[in-house]
Amino acid sequence: MTAAVPGLHLPPDDDAGDESTLGGYAAVHKRPPAFEGIDGLSYSVELCADTTDDPARPWGAYLLFLRWRRIGAPGIDAHLETDFIIRGDDEAGVLAALGRMPLLTAKATLDALVRKQEGGPPKRKWWDVMAAEEDEA
Repeated sequence: MTAAVPGLHLPPDDDAGDESTLGGYAAVHKRPPAFEGIDGLSYSVELCADTTDDPARPWGAYLLFLRWRRIGAPGIDAHLETDFIIRGDDEAGVLAALGRMPLLTAKATLDALVRKQEGGPPKRKWWDVMAAEEDEA
């Protein structure tokens, strides 16, 4: 496998999985799925797991959405995360189960998290705000 280099486009490996799911998309494209949130900002998603307080299901998996800066140097400027979505006996099992989540479900989950933020999503998209500021100048 070729080492990942920022900005390097790798051709998809269509035999690596079902690209309509989180895990399949990552396998096919060799990068995490990314979405535009209802706030107009870009997010990538990571599948994460941690221990729970439940001895019957000691592992839980959740989604971590990383929000990318839109101005300045590329980087992360915030994140949103779900509660545990999958619970089970081991880390690998809960991550595999979460990886089968359809991309459309992950996008709906992101949008729900954005709506829950204090104040909800912005009323205007960032590009509309910038256009208005240019008109005022």
